[in-house]
Amino acid sequence: MTTIIPILGDQLSPTISSLKDADPATSVIVMMEVAEEATYVRHHKRKIAFLFSAMRHHAGALRAAGWNVVYQKLDDPDAADSFTAAVARAVSAHGATRIVVTEAGEWRVAAMLESWETLFGIPVEIRADERFLCSHAAFDAWADGRSELTMEWFYRDMRRKTGLLMDGGKPAGGQWNLDRQNRKPADGDLFLPRRKPCPPDDVTADVLALVAARFPDHPGSLESFDFAVTAEQAKAAEDRFVTDALPAFGDNQDAMVTGEPLLWHAHLSPYINAGLLDPLALCRRVDAEYRAGRVPLNSAEGFIRQIIGWREYMRGIYWREGPDFTRRNHLDVHRPLPRFYWTGDTDMHCLSEVIGQTLDLAYAHHIQRLMVTGNFALLIGADPHAVHTWYLEVYADAYEWVEAPNVIGMSQFADGGLIGSKPYISSGAYINRMSDYCGGCRYKVTERTGPDACPFNALYWDFLARNRDRIGRNRRLAGPYRTLDRMAPETVDGLRRQAADFLDTLDASGAPY
Repeated sequence: MTTIIPILGDQLSPTISSLKDADPATSVIVMMEVAEEATYVRHHKRKIAFLFSAMRHHAGALRAAGWNVVYQKLDDPDAADSFTAAVARAVSAHGATRIVVTEAGEWRVAAMLESWETLFGIPVEIRADERFLCSHAAFDAWADGRSELTMEWFYRDMRRKTGLLMDGGKPAGGQWNLDRQNRKPADGDLFLPRRKPCPPDDVTADVLALVAARFPDHPGSLESFDFAVTAEQAKAAEDRFVTDALPAFGDNQDAMVTGEPLLWHAHLSPYINAGLLDPLALCRRVDAEYRAGRVPLNSAEGFIRQIIGWREYMRGIYWREGPDFTRRNHLDVHRPLPRFYWTGDTDMHCLSEVIGQTLDLAYAHHIQRLMVTGNFALLIGADPHAVHTWYLEVYADAYEWVEAPNVIGMSQFADGGLIGSKPYISSGAYINRMSDYCGGCRYKVTERTGPDACPFNALYWDFLARNRDRIGRNRRLAGPYRTLDRMAPETVDGLRRQAADFLDTLDASGAPY
């Protein structure tokens, strides 16, 4: 009576639900590096290396804990090229009588798991992923009957459910959301926390060589790879964030600074999403730091909201809306992403900076993603599915369940307002206020037309003008539309010609990779 327990690449938790009640004497854990998963989009080299190394280290930890682990490396001579083929081989080799697996994080993989019982002719038990605090059924129960699925109300319910930052039945400090305190611009005189890198060990060095050889055409760099790849290393990264960066995280979480990709951000999302860190345990620790007086409330609340608010909410939306969500295109736009999204080669310093660090590190923080790369893609009318694919490729923390709602809904407004109450657009003024990027740019952020004008400025007004039929009645855009209507017709014409000329140049710059 052998049970096969497949462990997927984002299930690197020793307490994963598929292992609960399992008997090591009659169970075989199957883990696999497969080409299909590395190439269904062109994942960043650093992302592939992180996951393969973390998987190999996790397999070693499971063996040390007494489990029988069958592990397929990508470069094994007889490596199967898909999850299903690898599991089929294990079922046959071990005479398995059943399969137990934790539910997948993506529709694509979920369909694969659901096919196994028919394919293999043995029972397949698909268990809930208990690392999430809100089950699919619980989210649907919350959403049913609501005219608007506002994240803030979901977040408040999650605070009540978990007790995080709660004083009895009321929020700590008397307010649920302190986001207005967390929008301070970049300060030129910064004393920043410095993170300790994790030098590659022999296991990681082997993976880096494999990825360099097998995926040379994938985006990104492997230089100075320093990701945590074990639970112990991830916990050390958590310790450093909580001690050194979290106290100032709230005030500065929206700031952007040239040459400083991490700032006060945690950079823990790759480890949380892969299973190396427990999100609830991390939030409880942040709560405790606030209670102990070591972290201000706005920092603790801002961080916890990202985990039990946005992260859980995005997962709920993803599974509720269905597998066609990534194809939504409310604004009916189809421009390819510019070539420089894969090179960083552009005179717009903000984009060059954010894309450059993305290619180097497979990381950018949430404002860089939303208000620089996402904002620009929305303003130019980029195809939202192409934008979604790019984000899924280039970020180490990107899994479709969390990335797609953020991009399709929050960033590109392609869902028509299901997630975001308005399109998140801005001219160059916002980027100038929240960063030092404009000071190092060849364009002038104060100019709207002419050869030196910041492209964001004309694109912003052109976006409003050309999309008026679709978003003109959005109450949160009433102010910008009043401003547009007060402009002289020749001013609007000049802005729209400036935008059209820029877009023509952009289109002529070459097809994307």
